[in-house]
Amino acid sequence: RDLVVPGYEKGNFVGPTILKDVTQDMECYKEEIFGPVLVCLKPTVKLLIDGKLVESKTKSFVELLNPATQEVVSLVPNCTPNEFQAAVDNSQDAFGKWRSTSIMTRSRVMFKLQDLIKENMDELAANIVREQGKTFADAKGDVFRGLEVVEAACGMPTLQMGEHVENVSTGIDTYTIRQPLGVVAGICPFNFPAMIPLWMFPVAVTTGNTMVMKPSEKDPGAAMMLADLALQAGLPPGVLNLVHGTHDVVNMILDEPKIKAISFVGSDQAGKYIYARGTANGKRVQSNMGAKNHAVIMPDANPEATISALTGAAFGAAGQRCMAISAAVFVAGSEHMMEKLVEKAKTLQAAGPLVSTLLWSEVEKKALVNEGMQAGADLGPVITAASKERIGSLVQGGINAGAECILDGDAWQMTWMTPLRGSLRVQADDLDDAIAKVNANAYGNGTAIFTNSGAAARKFQADIDVGQVGINVPIPVPVPCFSFTGSRGSFLGDTNFYGKSGVNFYTQIKTVTAQWRPSDISSGGRAANLDK
Repeated sequence: RDLVVPGYEKGNFVGPTILKDVTQDMECYKEEIFGPVLVCLKPTVKLLIDGKLVESKTKSFVELLNPATQEVVSLVPNCTPNEFQAAVDNSQDAFGKWRSTSIMTRSRVMFKLQDLIKENMDELAANIVREQGKTFADAKGDVFRGLEVVEAACGMPTLQMGEHVENVSTGIDTYTIRQPLGVVAGICPFNFPAMIPLWMFPVAVTTGNTMVMKPSEKDPGAAMMLADLALQAGLPPGVLNLVHGTHDVVNMILDEPKIKAISFVGSDQAGKYIYARGTANGKRVQSNMGAKNHAVIMPDANPEATISALTGAAFGAAGQRCMAISAAVFVAGSEHMMEKLVEKAKTLQAAGPLVSTLLWSEVEKKALVNEGMQAGADLGPVITAASKERIGSLVQGGINAGAECILDGDAWQMTWMTPLRGSLRVQADDLDDAIAKVNANAYGNGTAIFTNSGAAARKFQADIDVGQVGINVPIPVPVPCFSFTGSRGSFLGDTNFYGKSGVNFYTQIKTVTAQWRPSDISSGGRAANLDK
């Protein structure tokens, strides 16, 4: 329909048209509530620069869809080069004063931030349900695992300590100090919209750096909320700035001379590209990428505990996590657990009705806007329709290669599919064979063994070539007093995320050798004679 908007009387607009300055109290909004203006009034995600929310002047936006309903939640801007440069320059300006702020003061910001995150846990989780599609319980876990890094950052005065050796030679001392790098950047994935930003900026800023962060364009809301909480906690404007966008913004980060280091979590293709281009430009880069995580099941494993652990690790978060168990290796004698695993997986409940809703009324559909909030839901949708199609093609590819699909969880949720509940099973003759099968894959993010034998567990942890090992623990993500130590094809860089490694990544070590002669001590303007 033609639409006349106040301030635009000289021209009518047909169809969805982006119109600025349209507010809900205007008659045109009320009259066209089911028409084009409803599309135009979707909120835009703001940039955060110098502690202020900034409306991007870009003409390029990405539609952010609720994965469960495919409803447009908001429009995410591809920020302009000038806006990106403003964010970087502002972070550079803030760095000098922030690095000189006492480490105790910086730590107090983290103490306050962890309180605010706890107070706003439900709001953060609800945003993740809406933008990412997780169940509410899983979304709260997303926030909580990030909160643990904030809590660890509260101890930065100890973590950032250097070393000191007195009298390396007569009257000479040597000591090390760890200094911040300057402006650093974070590039975040879609699958953990709260946890991964919290892997990055608390450690980066508490060590004295300033950060420009790019959340995923698929679900930036949690990062925006966390940045606001950080400001409320006392983080000065400019210490953490947020920009939005896709490939062009990533390239700006990679090529910007003022950015000294880049943290990335995401796919293989993107991670290898970011590492190569970033390091070629002289930047320090840590790149966490893809994985193929195996669980090895020994015949003596506790069946009930093992099956429960495998079910959650394989299918939780709709499988959209780099530490998900995607292959189960059953050592000879443990095959009886396979059928029980299938039966357990069949009990999983997907959020929303497992029937087509194509014929549902709009009122009925709107009653199910946040399926992940439903009590008892084990699974939400995957992030996009394209992701669902990719999962289907991978399953079909396995079948075409000769694999047997023993459980297909294909079902309608709203107007598209829930994730296929299929996981690769492999059989091994013995523990040595299982270890060889795991080590033959290119990735090294995580693995697990289920056994009641201490000797088997010890051999497994010694011989397996994977960075993070679980013994009767399906997803062995370390708590932040340790570091996330994925290896081989799952990681590029020299220094891992959070823990002591994270502190080392965001700081430059400097070694000082100092000599102070006793004869130089002055007393009343004259050198003191210490022999008297």
